Amino acid sequence: MPNTPDISVVVPVFNEAGAAAALAREIAAAFKGRNFEILFVDDASRDGTRASLQAVRTEVPQLRVLAHHRNAGQSRAIRSGVLAARGQIIVTLDGDGQNDPADAPGLVEALLAGPPELALVGGERVRRQDSADKKLASRIGNGVRKRLLRDTANDTGCGLKAFRREAFMRLPYFDHIHRYLPALMRREGYRIAFRPVNHRHRQSGTSKYTNLGRLWASLSDLFGVIWLQSRARDPGGVDEA
Repeated sequence: MPNTPDISVVVPVFNEAGAAAALAREIAAAFKGRNFEILFVDDASRDGTRASLQAVRTEVPQLRVLAHHRNAGQSRAIRSGVLAARGQIIVTLDGDGQNDPADAPGLVEALLAGPPELALVGGERVRRQDSADKKLASRIGNGVRKRLLRDTANDTGCGLKAFRREAFMRLPYFDHIHRYLPALMRREGYRIAFRPVNHRHRQSGTSKYTNLGRLWASLSDLFGVIWLQSRARDPGGVDEA
């Protein structure tokens, strides 16, 4: 494996022993022939997630396994992965296997084909394989967020994204930041884009979110991001004299 990969695929996982190893294999197959690494961040799982990933490392030499000492949430796991990543292009996927790794290279290609100010290409799930109440809650939440933040995103809940590491590191960190990356990228003056991606049934494990819990966190975070947007000031560019 080359010392410095071009692409780092970051996957947060919590109690996903039934899906993690297969997902690592799928990611490796999707990026075959490219210069990449895969970072699974185990958010203090209580099952055999870490052991299942360590067992597959002989098959997937690009795989790195990071582990939190205590559970800190999806956003913190993504951040830990990005901090440890060596590639300048980051791809994120949810660890439950519902995001299709086959769609990830297309997001990377769209990002690299764009201008330098294009910092993020996000996936938008089509034919979502979720329950009716979950899809309804997501539709309402996305609509409210899009209207208030004007981030142009129809589906920030999609974990499949490709973005520039440098741009991510410029953003203020807070819990649940992963749902507000489009708005925060735009706040920093970057451009964003979206592409339709596949969505699959969960094959193992259970969802780590409830509709009520997500709603409560989203309201608090939404007001915080509105405040961040109100405090942003754009210098219009920076020149060295």
